[in-house]
Amino acid sequence: MDRFLCIHGHFYQPPRDDPWLGALLPEGSAAPSPNWNERICRESYAPLSRARRLDGSGRIMDIFNLYDWISFNFGPTLCRWMAVHDPATLARAVEGDRAGLARLGHGNALAQVCHHVILPLASEMDKQAEVAWAVADFRHRFGREPEGMWLSEAAVDTASLEVLADNGIRFTVLAPGQAAFVADLDGGGRRAVSEWDLDISRPYRAVLPSGRHVDIFFYHGGLSQAVAFERLLSDGENFWRRLSGAAGPGLLALATDGETYGHHFQFGEMALAYVMAQAASGRDGLSPVNFGAYLAANPPQHRVWLREPSAWSCVHGVERWRSDCGCTNGEHPGYNQKWRGPLRAALNLLKAEVDAHYFAAGAGLFCDPRAALLAYGEVLCGAMDKAGFEAARFTPGLDAARRSLAWTLLSMQRFALASFASCAWFFDELTRIEPVNALTYALRAMDLARDAGMADPEERFLRELEKAVSNDPAMGNGRDVWNNLVTPRRSTPGTLARQTLLTLAAEDRLPGPGQPAASVSWPAVTASVSFPAVAGGTRTGRLVLDWTLESRCETFALDLSPDNESPLGGVAALTDEAGRVLEPVPLAPDGLAWNKRQAVADALACRAEARLWEESLALAAMGLELLPEIQEAQVTVNLAPLWAGMYPGLMWHRLFGPELPPARAALVDAYLRAVGENNPQNTALARRVIQEFLARLSGPEPDFAALALAVTRGRSLGFDPDWWAVQNLLWERFAASGACRPLAELLWFAG
Repeated sequence: MDRFLCIHGHFYQPPRDDPWLGALLPEGSAAPSPNWNERICRESYAPLSRARRLDGSGRIMDIFNLYDWISFNFGPTLCRWMAVHDPATLARAVEGDRAGLARLGHGNALAQVCHHVILPLASEMDKQAEVAWAVADFRHRFGREPEGMWLSEAAVDTASLEVLADNGIRFTVLAPGQAAFVADLDGGGRRAVSEWDLDISRPYRAVLPSGRHVDIFFYHGGLSQAVAFERLLSDGENFWRRLSGAAGPGLLALATDGETYGHHFQFGEMALAYVMAQAASGRDGLSPVNFGAYLAANPPQHRVWLREPSAWSCVHGVERWRSDCGCTNGEHPGYNQKWRGPLRAALNLLKAEVDAHYFAAGAGLFCDPRAALLAYGEVLCGAMDKAGFEAARFTPGLDAARRSLAWTLLSMQRFALASFASCAWFFDELTRIEPVNALTYALRAMDLARDAGMADPEERFLRELEKAVSNDPAMGNGRDVWNNLVTPRRSTPGTLARQTLLTLAAEDRLPGPGQPAASVSWPAVTASVSFPAVAGGTRTGRLVLDWTLESRCETFALDLSPDNESPLGGVAALTDEAGRVLEPVPLAPDGLAWNKRQAVADALACRAEARLWEESLALAAMGLELLPEIQEAQVTVNLAPLWAGMYPGLMWHRLFGPELPPARAALVDAYLRAVGENNPQNTALARRVIQEFLARLSGPEPDFAALALAVTRGRSLGFDPDWWAVQNLLWERFAASGACRPLAELLWFAG
């Protein structure tokens, strides 16, 4: 067979974590999910790892790990989040890369520029750091060196390709419109090309001024667009026919945002699974391949000269990320993007000052400041611990204060780089969440720069930023956005005291006088409070802030005057180690930024749900003992509204408890059917039921009959949660056969 198919998914989420806490805080637009990472992971990344293939009756006949069969990249900022919050899906991606390696001799995964910056617009130092950190992350996650790298927005120029070559990257993937000229590899027959007449069935070689090269694949623009925007994923067979009809000899490559499958188009992963299963079977002589394997078997015979700088989502080169070029994904006709230039100029100004300070201050702290910065990605991805990095990169003999200063300089660089994530310029308005996030990272870099002894850059930065004007007159210019939307996000000892005390109160963990210290831990900082004494109603103690990456610990005297009228009230007074009294901290929740206040509210919701669940379970058990038999013409329990709080517990006991006498069961079940429809408690109850199923199925000898009975009882009562995770475990552990067969059939597996 000489026809090959490679479908690439670009999986990426921008850096969204709070740069002081290191945690991804709630995002209102993602509700009911807590944030967009979690929502998109559940809707796209996880389903792609366990895509259903259905038979003609709609039953599951196979669960397909699509990462085994497609080409893909996961951005480092997304990988760091997944490693903590969805390690199972990340593990399936790693398994998929290894499956490609075993089948084809080359893995399916590509690396990706670390913070998704537009490389042609980055300084040489930033290009090197972004690529080096990406390589470190890839090596740590996938256990091998990357062959290829996905460029943010496929934005490319010669200088960026030189950096890829510096880091051992062999190839990248671009849009067909980015090719300007092609020729035989010896340079003969050079001709101009466009996206319409470029032969995309072969790889090309971009020969660099250094004498090295990076090879280039070009994806099929029309089919990639059809997948993303023309509902090609609505029918797997139609999708296959379009692909097979477009494929000739050589390679047919598609590239889309990975979120297309499942997030943008529900069940899109099922259409993709159908297509890749057809290719795996060799249908129509079309075989699945990845870029590395195809390149090894088909080295370039032609070279290419690129349009540069260029990108896949801007017809004006890379102007979308620095000027009012007219390219937007906005919803506001008439808006301009003149704000883009000043935003970039302000961030460039800050980054230049940060770089100068890093190298000046770092000269006596690092053996080689540049090498230390490029190697810092090993720490960020978890491949190297801090002690190992200090031994390898720090000047020997530094005391604790100077080691902390070195780490502060590295963190400063990290957040300054994060501020250039491409999405800040992608849309149509300065006040969107993406530019505000970019400015938040700049604020954190600025704070760290001050901590590291740099002259305050804020006013110089704002003089540039205020040239950026919002399309909404009420929002003003960049200085107004900074003051009204960005700086309120800043964490200070006072805001951290407020957030910590409110969180402990919400979780009912606020320590009383003489009790052990209580703490709230985020990835970047742990805040601990204790009150050894009380005098005149005021609790006297201390607040300790332990900063993880910066290796810095701050201690404050803390006096808390509670408000006896409110569990969330009172005033805290802080005094630092030098004896300076900070401004009083009222514990009113409205003193927190929106996302931090929502995080405290979420802590209360979790505590309340856990407490109410235990109460419901215990009261429901008593209620089931007390309820009598159903009477003639009775349709629900007496005082039915008063039983509503026990609904979750009653349903749980009916699913997993012993059978009730028939007449009593009839009364309980009539009530549960009546009150269960659209019950707001069903979501939390479903989560607990699924967890219980997973726990029981993970044991040595699951009672499949009891679980099948629970499914049957639930359905008879109108309670039928999403069994996706349970189906996965049945398939992976038991192949949905043997003793679990009756349960598997209830959960929609084919016979």
